[in-house]
Amino acid sequence: MSVTDGPSILIIDDEVQIRRLLEITLETNGFRVHQAATAAEGLIRASMDRPELIILDLGLPDADGRSVLRQLRQTSDVPVVILSVRSAEQDIISCLEAGADDYLMKPFRTGELIARVRTALRHRIAGAHQQVLKHGAVDVDLDARTVRKNGQPVKLTATEYALLTLFLRNAGKVLTHRYILEQVWGPAAAEETQYTRIYVAQLRKKLEDDPSSPRLILTESGIGYRLAVE
Repeated sequence: MSVTDGPSILIIDDEVQIRRLLEITLETNGFRVHQAATAAEGLIRASMDRPELIILDLGLPDADGRSVLRQLRQTSDVPVVILSVRSAEQDIISCLEAGADDYLMKPFRTGELIARVRTALRHRIAGAHQQVLKHGAVDVDLDARTVRKNGQPVKLTATEYALLTLFLRNAGKVLTHRYILEQVWGPAAAEETQYTRIYVAQLRKKLEDDPSSPRLILTESGIGYRLAVE
């Protein structure tokens, strides 16, 4: 275990070399590190050590990482970053829909890993109790249900407002088309991906400086969208 006072990270991965690389990288950047090599050990460590974030491999020797994720989500909202060799779009989508905060493929760049970890931790710290959400030039007052850009009021429809607040509450997190549809339109609309494309385009027109080159609401090709983190 590291002797730093930074946020604690639990690594669940059966590859010794990967765990060692992650340990060095994380500790160098001020994090405390716990480790587990199996799904069973990982769940025990998650319960005992109460980490502030978990880095989870999918190919564990005793269980698929997605089953670990599902068990974690039954009792905890701890941020989970998936780290896996699996690159299929469906693998990524299934993990995000099961509650992962992010997905990074092996081999990975250490700088990108640290950035993803910090983003997930910032998202958790931001919390869901803020009454005024701010992102760059955009401010949303949840009590008054008002939106401003550069101090000027922006008129949004009820659906556009619901979509924007969903993005703001999940800043930095990839949201799949299905998740967005279920949260904003309900389960019956889970396959209507044209809804997200149309309404994201409308939000971009109202909030982006250049809607054709968005810097606020970013497209994750084939998966969904992510609100950029400042």
